[in-house]
Amino acid sequence: MIPAYALDGDEDAPVLVLPGSLGTTRELWMPNLPTFAREFRVVRYEHRGHGASRVPRGPYSMEDLSRDALDLLDALRIERASWCGLSLGGMVGMWLGANAPGRLSALVLACTSARVGAPTSYAERAALVREQGIEPVADAIVARWFTLAPPETRQCIRALLVAQPTEGYAACCEAVAGWDFRAELSRVSVRTLVIAASEDEATPEADTDLLVERIPGARRVTIAGAAHLANLERPQEFAAAALAHLKEAA
Repeated sequence: MIPAYALDGDEDAPVLVLPGSLGTTRELWMPNLPTFAREFRVVRYEHRGHGASRVPRGPYSMEDLSRDALDLLDALRIERASWCGLSLGGMVGMWLGANAPGRLSALVLACTSARVGAPTSYAERAALVREQGIEPVADAIVARWFTLAPPETRQCIRALLVAQPTEGYAACCEAVAGWDFRAELSRVSVRTLVIAASEDEATPEADTDLLVERIPGARRVTIAGAAHLANLERPQEFAAAALAHLKEAA
């Protein structure tokens, strides 16, 4: 299926794809968009079950989400693009880097992992959300996303989270629960930058260590004082690190 998307920047510039993360939409990238759009034709999109994308019945797999990304590239007639994915978007980036490397010219994997530390918790969250909605879990999720972000940022992102379709969010939680790409990382054959955040409880240092160790040629940059949504807490530092890698790879 073709996800909902938005286009920004010069239509003749090289393409950069920015997928949403679990529980967010294309709005996730607004603080970084002006920087990226100066250099790239930016495609921001929403995973199935999120935002304006369709909500097929779950469960979903990471391969489903990744093939949606390929459908989008095909629909837009994009042969090759740079990719910057955070959290769930980074997981899709890993899958593409191993299974469709010819479609990517560079890869940024931010605050993401080849296997979440407690996969059963995502399956349990999916069940709870289907029963009670996203509201009961929202505060705990947002607390892990930020360190010292101002209240208005937290409130905005929380509102974005609880507005997601219940079934779509739950099914994507199931995709994360079933995700284990550790044995496949050596097949990622795209120049890769791993962006870690020093206060990211959702993606501890061991997870990003594994990406750097197993993806050939990967290197890491750590954003100090940021948690899981590092692009929102430290937008300038995040965009500068990603852009330096993407321009060098291009």
